[in-house]
Amino acid sequence: MIDVRRVQSLEPYVADQIAAGEVVERPASIVKELIENSLDAGAGQIDVQIEGGGVDLVFVRDDGHGIVAEDLPLALQRHATSKIESAQDLNGVASLGFRGEALASVSSVARVKVTSCAVNSDAGAMLEVHGGNQLADGPAPHNVGTTVEVRDLFFNTPARRKFLKTDRAEMRQIDLTFKRLSLAHMDVGFSLAQAAGHAARARQLSLAAGSIEQRLEKVLSADFVSQSIQIDESSGAYRIFGWVGLPAHHRRQADQQFFYVNGRAIRDKVVGHAVRQAYQDVMFHGRHAVFVLFLELPAEAVDVNVHPTKHEVRFREARDVHDFIFGSLHRALRNLRPGQALASDEPQVIAGEGHATSWNQATNDQKPPQQASFGVGAAMVPVAPSTGGPPGGLAQLVNEIAPQWTSGEGGGEQSEGMPPLGYALAQLQGIYIVAQNAQGLVMVDMHAAHERIVYEGLKQELEQTGITRQPLLVPHLVSLSEADADILEDAHAQLMDAGVVIDRTGPGTIAIREVPALLKHKQIGQMLEEAVADIVAFGTTREIQRRQYDVLASIACHGSVRANRNMSINEMNALLRAMEQTENAGLCNHGRPTYVMRSMSELDALFYRGQ
Repeated sequence: MIDVRRVQSLEPYVADQIAAGEVVERPASIVKELIENSLDAGAGQIDVQIEGGGVDLVFVRDDGHGIVAEDLPLALQRHATSKIESAQDLNGVASLGFRGEALASVSSVARVKVTSCAVNSDAGAMLEVHGGNQLADGPAPHNVGTTVEVRDLFFNTPARRKFLKTDRAEMRQIDLTFKRLSLAHMDVGFSLAQAAGHAARARQLSLAAGSIEQRLEKVLSADFVSQSIQIDESSGAYRIFGWVGLPAHHRRQADQQFFYVNGRAIRDKVVGHAVRQAYQDVMFHGRHAVFVLFLELPAEAVDVNVHPTKHEVRFREARDVHDFIFGSLHRALRNLRPGQALASDEPQVIAGEGHATSWNQATNDQKPPQQASFGVGAAMVPVAPSTGGPPGGLAQLVNEIAPQWTSGEGGGEQSEGMPPLGYALAQLQGIYIVAQNAQGLVMVDMHAAHERIVYEGLKQELEQTGITRQPLLVPHLVSLSEADADILEDAHAQLMDAGVVIDRTGPGTIAIREVPALLKHKQIGQMLEEAVADIVAFGTTREIQRRQYDVLASIACHGSVRANRNMSINEMNALLRAMEQTENAGLCNHGRPTYVMRSMSELDALFYRGQ
């Protein structure tokens, strides 16, 4: 006989434990929730203290507007909040918190004491709860603001405590959470103190309010500040601004990638894919970009009520968001020239239409956009593709570059008209060009540099002439699931823009009738399957364009100058001038540097000059 189990209501304690498991994953989760509450309360200074990796103590104090004494018991109850009132408010959540679960979840698995004094109140109040059970309450001295002490995390659920990492590992997660939140609120002061003990060293991190450059240096690094560009672009209801690391400034891990939507730190596959696509042509394989980016869009265009931790969001128009992020970053990186990188150690600023180039509206330290300067009388000569072969051949470059930019005397004397990469002096081992500019010594990998010039010329030619489609004598049939076939049929116009013409000939059959001429010998069926995966995940696909660019990159590699190719001074100078006018010229097609520069002060230090 089968025993039919009856439906029953769970005890409140059990329900609290289940809910706490969704919100309180580890001590860093508590730090995140408490700091977000402080920010929603309008705090100007937030102080955090940690003991035992956050298991022994998480202490957060702020100077926000505080909690009214009568509301303290309610603040620790589930689904009690001051941030929304009705279901309609969920359509445009502006605050960081809104679910009314954080304090209740924390208090169900730890010993929590909340002390607060509200604005215009005569005295503060205190409430202490252990494992969901109220132990004490009453008046308590406190300045305007709130202090939350969380002790003995998971004291009543020892099984969950076993899943925590070492104190040092938990502290790393707290540190990352703290830094992530501090970057989103440059006008708020933050401090983080960790007590020594349990193999953890005492440490202190203070971030003053309003000091943007100092905060970026402390949270990321001084190198990031000097090797990044500031962007600010808008299109319709979308705006993206922040700092983007130069392609040469990359990391082995994606641990310095900070993205915010309406001030909320999020992790999203659509955003991640758009950023990776923007760096695709310039990032060394296996490495990760560094950035701090803020996306602003109408609150009703993004759903933040996706997961209790609020790390995930859902965009109403995911494809539009993806294309906007990709386009903005791609333009910013594409506009870089060697002249910009050598002109100043200050961060570059790139602004889109309709917005001032400001990092934070609260700061007055706005920098004007810096344009690439090619010296007095510089001729802006485009690297136009030729009809006789791959664009950017050395003979073509020599003929096109203005005569005043070449020198048969090894570069001549330096002057105000000195170009960013200077003038060639010699060729080293048939591989490197040695040049001098106003700052010092420049060394160029001639193959890598020429490869980038040819590649960008081919891309420019493809954009100007359009995609040439090759009709197939016999249509190529691709068998897919009916759902995937539906996706490709709906994306018919998008595929045609990329040079692929398809027809649906059956429930799960797609006939490919025309393909881009560059890809006629490639595996078109596999390419379409990957395109389907992109469309499902991100609402758009650049797979076909990427395949074409791969072919162009291969052509550029084989069509560029090789090692041990003797070059004349004119040829070397022509290559330098072309680099100064070529997009992404600081890196080859594989993400390797094309040139390095050493200033005179660096060279003097090698020989102890002036010491």
